[in-house]
Amino acid sequence: VQLQASGGGLVQAGDSLRLSCAASGRTFSSYAVGWLRQAPGKEREFVAAISRTGGTTYYADSVEGRFTISRINAKNTVYLQMNGLKPEDTAVYYCAAGLRLVTNPTSYDSWGQGTQVTVSS
Repeated sequence: VQLQASGGGLVQAGDSLRLSCAASGRTFSSYAVGWLRQAPGKEREFVAAISRTGGTTYYADSVEGRFTISRINAKNTVYLQMNGLKPEDTAVYYCAAGLRLVTNPTSYDSWGQGTQVTVSS
């Protein structure tokens, strides 16, 4: 599966953004999808993940209650709604797909290009 992330931008603290991850291929619904991010000088970290059907979601503690991951398989798209953004959320955000619902960034098989999110204070 090929993935393409979009929706990043420059916002102020407290603002909201919605990221989209568009997938190609008829087997999109066979994959769990995650959002991960990487800030300058830091390792890539898990943000959120959603199961193949959307029935199960995982979140990093740092975004729990502020971010919501969802998917519409008929549109081959996964979303990340980000509310209450903080400067520490600044990073390049990636979507990735895998056969299992996981939080370890190294366990994902397919990656999209990143989209930059910058939150000013």
